[in-house]
Amino acid sequence: MYIPRKADKELEKWKAESKHKPLLIRGARQVGKTEAVREFGKKFDHYIEINFEETPRLKELFSGELNPASICENIAAIFRTPILPGKTLLFLDEIQECQEAIASLRFFYEKMPGLHVIAAGSLLEFALSEMPTFGVGRIRSMFMHSLSFSEFLSGAAENQLIDKVRGASPTKPINEVLHFRLIELIQKFICLGGMPEVIATYLETRDLRQCQQLLDDLIISVQADFTKYRKKTQVSRLNEVFQSAVLQAGQKFVYSRACTQATNNQVKEALQLLIAAGLMIPVTHSSSNGLPLGAGANPQKQKMLVFDTGIFQRIMGLDLTDFLLSKKFDAINKGNIAEQFVGLELIKSASCYQNPSLYYWHRETRSSNAEVDYVITVSQEIVPVEVKAGTKGSMQSLFLFLKEKKLHKGIRISNENFSVYDAIDVYPLYAIENIKTQ
Repeated sequence: MYIPRKADKELEKWKAESKHKPLLIRGARQVGKTEAVREFGKKFDHYIEINFEETPRLKELFSGELNPASICENIAAIFRTPILPGKTLLFLDEIQECQEAIASLRFFYEKMPGLHVIAAGSLLEFALSEMPTFGVGRIRSMFMHSLSFSEFLSGAAENQLIDKVRGASPTKPINEVLHFRLIELIQKFICLGGMPEVIATYLETRDLRQCQQLLDDLIISVQADFTKYRKKTQVSRLNEVFQSAVLQAGQKFVYSRACTQATNNQVKEALQLLIAAGLMIPVTHSSSNGLPLGAGANPQKQKMLVFDTGIFQRIMGLDLTDFLLSKKFDAINKGNIAEQFVGLELIKSASCYQNPSLYYWHRETRSSNAEVDYVITVSQEIVPVEVKAGTKGSMQSLFLFLKEKKLHKGIRISNENFSVYDAIDVYPLYAIENIKTQ
């Protein structure tokens, strides 16, 4: 079962261009990169897929001069499929296993701009970091993540609900019946996460038990991949740091708590590998005194998000009965899972050609301690975002931030319907995508 992705429309636009920069699709393992390309391949007369992990001998095709015409001639002969500009899609999967193939991409644009070439890989950042050059201006990167909530709704054939959500706003709340239906769906989605295999299985079977087993399989697969990082750091250290980052979710990451037998620098090195692999997403403290937010960032203060809420809840061992049946925000946010979900949705709602950074704000003094979960940019304005359950009285940090930074609007995200409290716009958990479109 293929679930339509936001990237599908971008691939269609790319196909229609007269000259095609090779596309490099980047993202964590098993987030749906290969499936999206295979589905897109159906729109071509001819489709060739080379997986360098499954068939390493095909690396030899890129071992000599990186002449696209010669490479294509050999590929066409091996696969007995013509390679014709405008009619053939050439897909190079797990390309991180062949650095010469990565290096060849720039020459496809220079010498065969009419041919559609897509490459993908799950540990690409490691390979790219070891290359002296990377075809700047000749290759286009596209970033993919696990499914967003709107993609889940699309896969569930809930297109009318999608339209209703997109048409709502803080000044135009959604119908209460639909609101409660969406809250039920968002709880289920947060529990399942967005890994395509898990969601497809749920939509086909409605069997949550089977989906939980699939999540366990994915966790084992993710940890088994740590052996591929062996040249860079110890596998046992990666496992410890990964587990600690999950347990420290929603709070500042403390290096000394991550690994008892490693220095802070060694922990930092392991954490950076997990970030590069897309398994952890940092939320960095920013002073938020002006744009860009990164100018005021302090990389010494970071929180970590796990790349998928389903995997997060499985590792945390959350009580699914309480989580799925309760309408109270505290139950929905166990382990700060709602805060994790919001951060992931903010990333997924960005352009697939961007790899956005996330920021938060924290002020710690003797007299007061204030924190805002996320600080984002909307229409070139700084906007603080809190993921909270309460009403006016629980938004002290938001109001403090607005006063200190002389800003006019903040956002609270909860399981409430759309609404407005003074300078605070309220968005329900299921409408994160609306924030930057309104």
